[in-house]
Amino acid sequence: MAALIEPHGGSLAESLVDQERREILKSISVNLPSIVLSDRQLCDLELLLSGGFSPLRGFLNQEDYEGVLRDMRLSCGTLWPIPITLDITEEDVKRIKGHRRIALRDVTGLLLAILHVGDLWKPDKQLEAREVFKTVSEEHPAVEYLFNRAGMYYLGGNLEGVQLPPHYDFPNLRHTPRQLREIIRSQGSSRVVAFQTRNPMHRAHKELTDRASQEIGGKLLIHPVVGMTKSGDIDHYTRVRSYKKLLNYYPEGQALISLLPLAMRMGGPREALWHAIIRKNYGCTHLIIGRDHAGPGTMKDGTPFYGPYDAQDLVRDYAKEVEIDLVPFRLMVYAPESDVYKPIDEVVEGEETLNISGTQLRGMLSNGEEIPEWFSYKGVIEELRKTYPPRGLQGFAVFLTGLSGSGKSTIANALQARLLELLSCPVTLLDGDVVRTNLSKGLGFSREDRSTNVQRIGYVASEIVRHRGVVICAPIAPYEEDRAINRRRIEREGGYIQVFVNASLEVCERRDVKGLYAKARAGIIKGFTGIDDPYEVPDNSEVVCRTDEETVEESTQLIVKKLRVLGFL
Repeated sequence: MAALIEPHGGSLAESLVDQERREILKSISVNLPSIVLSDRQLCDLELLLSGGFSPLRGFLNQEDYEGVLRDMRLSCGTLWPIPITLDITEEDVKRIKGHRRIALRDVTGLLLAILHVGDLWKPDKQLEAREVFKTVSEEHPAVEYLFNRAGMYYLGGNLEGVQLPPHYDFPNLRHTPRQLREIIRSQGSSRVVAFQTRNPMHRAHKELTDRASQEIGGKLLIHPVVGMTKSGDIDHYTRVRSYKKLLNYYPEGQALISLLPLAMRMGGPREALWHAIIRKNYGCTHLIIGRDHAGPGTMKDGTPFYGPYDAQDLVRDYAKEVEIDLVPFRLMVYAPESDVYKPIDEVVEGEETLNISGTQLRGMLSNGEEIPEWFSYKGVIEELRKTYPPRGLQGFAVFLTGLSGSGKSTIANALQARLLELLSCPVTLLDGDVVRTNLSKGLGFSREDRSTNVQRIGYVASEIVRHRGVVICAPIAPYEEDRAINRRRIEREGGYIQVFVNASLEVCERRDVKGLYAKARAGIIKGFTGIDDPYEVPDNSEVVCRTDEETVEESTQLIVKKLRVLGFL
């Protein structure tokens, strides 16, 4: 491919209006119903307005949506593998009824675009999951999002863009497709290979991208995703700082970096083809597709969602139509005997190889271990250590859960005193009753209100942990779903230790100085945990305290011992 070519279907399909029209739309929007966009919808909107999703000019109408599901094509026949839909709630449907234009805003109320309403329909989400992601398992992150978080209705229509969603981080590295194509042209580049990444890059990635740019005889575009990625991924601030450090190890002028505000679906082969179309819009002539490109990994039983090279096969099948060339790569491993990186399929029988997975790396960082020079670069590791300090320097939360009267508050107070004795930092206690008085005043005891209360505690705890603080939480937290949400939220920021304060219902009733169980038995109190509302016993706690058999001191010491074993003390 000798020169840059225009995106498939002609020029970029941008949807931003000029200044005069922008002022008109702002005036009109005052009288229009609004939809506040989610994080994923903001990412989609930005790429629709900028031309990153060219040839799309808005959210898909039903005919296009069904064509994408069925055979990866819009109704006009143009290739497009991932449905870009505006999902809305039933309440949204009622508010916008009868309106032909809708204002799209961010959470601050900033007007971003006007949607000219097309189709409104209720999709078959089971069908969408099977066709697009090849599974209905909620272990797949996009399927979980589709079933549990996306609105029940889809709203299609063309867009008039007022402005792109604002970003205040790394402004010099954020480019629209048109801007990046101009940068590439200004550097005299006719061949550019893009590297898609949502993780930090180390020596294996450097070797892989070196080979790719040499193979095509052109430049390398490091094009990391800085929108939504997979839960548990390293935040994009840390990653971008590490990419900037990595640039110093490439020959001058060989590599450039630009940030992609994409909300990934982790859709495997279809997503890889989507990435190819997007990179074509940004001016690239080639795209590196590696092993299990854009896949979510495996299910809990170890079964992979997609084959390791399914993505390469699908992109290869459509490369001519997309007008972008595939650069396939196998897993790169380090061969210590020859001190080189090589594709795993070039390793000879009996040859020793070394590799460190992302999970292993995070563990090594948490334990304060040295990262070997063969694996990564000093500057990259320095940036990662800022985000992943040794556990002794991390914040952590101890989350106690159990029936009313099991002893949570007593243990929490004893643990707070013990940690204040051991640590030279504040230790915050979020007790269930205290939180209800101060943070959750007005909430009742319905399942929804209980969940809201527990997740508010988790949110506050995650903020404390994020700032390297220590917090003890002691709500009843009867539902496993809420506990799991809090665990994921807090573990992104630091340490999480769940303690199941296990005492039988009979013991808890005998201890009940407030008489709450008696009132629940008499029907005076409704929906009381353990009586007429269930307590879902956790099976994944780091510590179990048997307060019907242990003293407060013994239970507290169990928790302190676990914190020492985990490296937090």
